[in-house]
Amino acid sequence: MSVGNAELGARTVAHDPLRALAERLLPRPLRFLGVGALGLITDLCVFTILIGYAPRPLLMRLASLAAATIVTWRLNRALTFDRSGRHVGDEAARYVMVTAAAQGTSYAVFAALVLTVLGAMPQVALLVGAVFGALVDLQRPPPVRLRAPKDRMTATSTHADIFVIGAGPAGLTAAYCLTKQNPSVIVIEKDPVYVGGISRTVEYNGFMFDIGGHRFFSKAKEVVDLWQEILPDDFIARPRLSRIYYGGKYYAYPLSAFEALSNLGLFTSAACMLSFAYAKLLPLENPANFHEWVRNQFGEKLFSIFFKTYTEKVWGMSCDEISADWAAQRIKGLDLGVAVMNALKKALLRKRTPKLGAKPGEPIVKSLIESFQYPRQGPGMMWEAAARKIQKRGGQVLKGREFQRMAYDNATKLWTIAVTRADGAIESYTAKHVVSSAPVRELVEKITPTPISRLHARALRYRDFLTVALMVKKPDLFPDNWIYIHDPSVKVGRVQNFRSWSPEMVQPGMSCLGLEYFCFEGDSLWDAPDSELIALAKKEIAKIGLIAQSDVTDACVVRQPKAYPVYDEAYRENVATVRQDLEGLYPTLHLVGRNGMHKYNNQDHAMMTAMLTAKNILAGERIYDIWNVNEDAEYHEAGGSGVKEALGSERLVPQRAKSSDKTAETAAA
Repeated sequence: MSVGNAELGARTVAHDPLRALAERLLPRPLRFLGVGALGLITDLCVFTILIGYAPRPLLMRLASLAAATIVTWRLNRALTFDRSGRHVGDEAARYVMVTAAAQGTSYAVFAALVLTVLGAMPQVALLVGAVFGALVDLQRPPPVRLRAPKDRMTATSTHADIFVIGAGPAGLTAAYCLTKQNPSVIVIEKDPVYVGGISRTVEYNGFMFDIGGHRFFSKAKEVVDLWQEILPDDFIARPRLSRIYYGGKYYAYPLSAFEALSNLGLFTSAACMLSFAYAKLLPLENPANFHEWVRNQFGEKLFSIFFKTYTEKVWGMSCDEISADWAAQRIKGLDLGVAVMNALKKALLRKRTPKLGAKPGEPIVKSLIESFQYPRQGPGMMWEAAARKIQKRGGQVLKGREFQRMAYDNATKLWTIAVTRADGAIESYTAKHVVSSAPVRELVEKITPTPISRLHARALRYRDFLTVALMVKKPDLFPDNWIYIHDPSVKVGRVQNFRSWSPEMVQPGMSCLGLEYFCFEGDSLWDAPDSELIALAKKEIAKIGLIAQSDVTDACVVRQPKAYPVYDEAYRENVATVRQDLEGLYPTLHLVGRNGMHKYNNQDHAMMTAMLTAKNILAGERIYDIWNVNEDAEYHEAGGSGVKEALGSERLVPQRAKSSDKTAETAAA
């Protein structure tokens, strides 16, 4: 059965493919210019047609101006204007009013020219008049953001010492830590149903989905302790198992040398060994990209089998465009020797169940963790519990609220924030501090007066993904938490097995698989109807051989916009400019979390930025530089603890190779 996201309640943003595509391709000023150009074309075409039937240019121009005004209003409303909460008729009247000066000037110049020197060339007079009208329009102050009618606005502002935008891991962690000492905290969340952001647990017909998969294992002891404090009795130990699917066969992850060579067959294995030997004998000097680096380490054949396809699916770019630096960081420690030693250890040593975090100084090799801790009803269980405890202390967590705009008053040292409810009503809040986990691009657009770094914020991009959840009438399909799909013949990048995460996430006697498709908001995959996506997922899961299409009893689609910040060539400079601008102007505005800082943070990294931000706010000064909170790729599965470790290194993500001239987007996942 195809189930739309409105019924599911999991889709957290209004889905407007045309606007999403326009916002991704063009900044707002260019969208305004484009709409204006279409308005002029409409004006000229309608005028030319009308005077062909009735040569009365002054009257016909009034009709063509009206047509152009309608066209530009509709296009601006669809592509550029912010939501206002107004009735459509009220918005149209307001638009006519604010454009009256420009349209009047255009008509007056046109009429003067037609009645004097250009009577025989009214189209030329129209174009000249349009130029003067545009000049007048450019002198007009920036458009005032349209407000909702008075009967739909709150009469007074609600005050809180700290206002938090976004109820994801970072926003809720900040609020949780702050309300321990100060209950005057308000958190708003756009989603009308869930808290937790990308770490939410989505529910549908008795099934639960973990959006993206979240293993609870952290290097930072403070984060581990906070997990246990928020959810002390609901963690369960789960076996860690992942595999790779390629060429109709499954391979253990991390790779087992013996199994891999056996599955590949004699000739392919020989080709891999020869390719490996050739790469070691004749390595490429100064490898510039991911492809060249992996080729040097493993050979061209192994690169094409185990690295190329999945990497390009996830990151949305060619391996020839990903920097060698990221490859060195991401794949360090993965070699045949480690794989062989690991296989021997597994055979000789008993398996141990680790705690949420490792003991300080305990050596843990990435990807060798045998099991992990997990909330029995998914990661959202953690954040629902955090929200309840925040409210119990006197804080507020308000769902179904979309951040619209905010302004800072230097005289009162207060922020004023406007928020739209699901019914269109606008609420007003004031606060001493604002903690934002909203995407940087959206935040900067909504600050008034507009920061000078707005164009830098607009240049920031994001990678998105969607999950097609298939309910299956079989209790035990396979033991893996997820399977990486390296096969280039299918679009799916990874398959989650929600029953393996926790048996409580599925109905008795059933299983549920989540097929993850990485995409960009507005592309053909993202915009495909749910029914098409479900049909694609059923076809591909059958092709892989995990289940038959007839085994699927129900299905739904969950889209996750802005899942990962894109690290393109200019992102670092853009983020630094925005940070410098906002910190200089607004010391009481605090950016936290993955999208809030445009940093590829994991859940525990995002929490650490929020925990340190809370300490800064309560101390009244910036004791910690939260922009240093990040880790390398080993952070997922490595031991140790403490703030120093969390501040100590930077996790690399794919970046465009310096030698590449291609223009494909860089993406992080």
